[in-house]
Order: sequence, then structure tokens, then C-alpha cells
Amino acid sequence: MRLAARGAARVTPGGASTTSDRLGRTLRDLRISVTDRCNFRCRYCMPRDVFGLDHVFLPNDEILSFEEITRLARAAADLGVRKIRLTGGEPLLRRELETLVAMLRDIDGIEIALTTNGALLARKAQALQAAGLDRVTVSLDALDDATFWRMTDSRLPVARVLEGIDAAIAAGLAPVKVNMVVRRGVNEQAVLPMARYFKESGQILRFIEFMDVGETNRWRRGEVMAGEEIVELIDREMPAASLLSDRPSSRQRRLGYDGRNRPRDPARLTRQRAGGNHRVPLAGGASNGEEVAPSPGRKRRF
Repeated sequence: MRLAARGAARVTPGGASTTSDRLGRTLRDLRISVTDRCNFRCRYCMPRDVFGLDHVFLPNDEILSFEEITRLARAAADLGVRKIRLTGGEPLLRRELETLVAMLRDIDGIEIALTTNGALLARKAQALQAAGLDRVTVSLDALDDATFWRMTDSRLPVARVLEGIDAAIAAGLAPVKVNMVVRRGVNEQAVLPMARYFKESGQILRFIEFMDVGETNRWRRGEVMAGEEIVELIDREMPAASLLSDRPSSRQRRLGYDGRNRPRDPARLTRQRAGGNHRVPLAGGASNGEEVAPSPGRKRRF
């Protein structure tokens, strides 16, 4: 597999290597998908009628080992990557993921983050933190079970995800970032309860517009609740002030109510990200302008 950032490598005055793409964005963030499997069937991501019982996932012999992943991550670090995010599918379905975290921890100057649906986080948070995980992001689209089930097409109680968030905080992974996808007609009524719940928690709540991810989620523009609308809804009850972003690669507008939490407003449908850093995923396809180019006959996804 090769990364296709299609840019140039250079050495900074301090001797560190950096890589940039054709738009001059520096390669700093690397997303690593450790599995294509998931225990949810979120309708905006992996709908059950597409990823059903007959869906063929990658066989084990096409999934990279932890040693192979670490070798690629180390090469990326030599090119200037400073943050690695482990994703899936659902990454906690990969057995002994904490072993991979420990192996990545040996790479100098790397921050390690994880994105998860939280279903298995309560039992894994302590081991992941002990292995060297720095940060965790949890997907949660509502606080009531009925709405949560409509979004995830699962019967897992919300309480299980909240237990995972609490376990991550107790393990020293705070602040936890919580991502909420907002889909008009399904869970927009959950925006304010989520904002209220996390306002005093010290965790970071981020709202994400329902977006087109290809041909699987039946995306319709009428189901999009724009970021500006989400912010206005919250602002009427909890005045939100803009905050300066501390991450040039961020596609989000940072806001704080009472100087604390910051709901996310990426406005991905209406504004292009310009400048800043470039995020590259290691996976078997390309998305959002972040390219990977699999070589024929070689393992592609992990």
C-alpha cells in the first residue's frame, strides 16, 4: 500500500521532515482503520440492508497485522505525521487493540487517539490508557434509547455508551470528545438535550451534519440540518461564543457556552477547508479529498 498525498517532502530548519500535498497542506494526521466490521448498523453509515448477514467483510489474511501497521505508522511519522487516530468499522472489535496502542506508543512524538461507538469502551478504557492512548472520541447521537436506536439500528441502551464515556474519564482520557450526527426528521430534537447534558460535564460535544458517504446511506439534502441552524438552536437557550481554533487542520468552528464546551459546526456542505494541515487515511479507498492508492495484490485495509 502507498499513501498518495501527491506533494513534496522537505526538512524544516530544526531538522524535522514534513510532507505537504499539492495545496501546500502539511501532512500531520493519519487515520488508521483497524477493521471494517462494526457492531452497529447506523443508517447514515452502514445500513443493515447493505451490510446485512450476507455482507462479505475482509478475510483475516487481508487484514494487516499490528506489526505491519506499526511499520507503516513509523514511516508516516518519519514524513511528519504527529497524530494517529485508530478507527474502523468499530476499532474495539479488533482483539487486543491495546497491544497495537502500546506498539505505536514507541514511536517518538506521536499522539494516539481513538474513535469508537462506545459500546465496548467501559471494559477497555483502562487498558487502552495504560498502553498509551492519549485521547478518545465517542459517537453518540441521542440520549434517549428510542432515538438512539433509530439512528444506530441497534438495541444497545444509551446507558452503555455513557458508562464507556465515564470509564474513559476515570481512566484519565478526559476530555472525551462526543460526536453527534444530526439528521433532520430523525434526531434533531435530541440536539438541545445533548447540549444541556454535556455543557457542565467538561467534555467536548461536537455536532456533525448528515453527509453523503457514497451510495449506501440514501442521503437527501432535505435531511441535512445545517451547522448554522444547529448553532442558532443552541444559542437561543445557551449563548455560544466563537473560540479560536488551535488546530490548523480542523474543519470545525469552535464555540463555547460559558467558556466551556464547544459544539461542532463543520458546515461541510457549504464551505471548503482551506490551508492548514492535511489528514490522510490508511484504508482501501479515497474520501473527502484525502487519498489512498492501494497497490494491486497487496493488503489494503486494516
